[in-house]
Amino acid sequence: MRRTGHPGGGGRFVVQEVEAVRRRKVLNSFPAGDPFGSRPAEEYAARCRERGLRATVVMDLDRDAFLVVALDADAPQRAA
Repeated sequence: MRRTGHPGGGGRFVVQEVEAVRRRKVLNSFPAGDPFGSRPAEEYAARCRERGLRATVVMDLDRDAFLVVALDADAPQRAA
């Protein structure tokens, strides 16, 4: 499990299940320190959605990066 800050929570923490992220395919990663913030990741996710993928942006606190993720059902199948 991962602890993340709760927006507007005044120091409270919310525990998230990492399992929700494990069921997703990471399409691309963008450093959180980018001068444009999450904008490059959001633009990439928008291009993925135009191609029919259900992509979204999440923050990986451990890697300090914005990840563009899609559900495994949307991700290209890996060769066995």
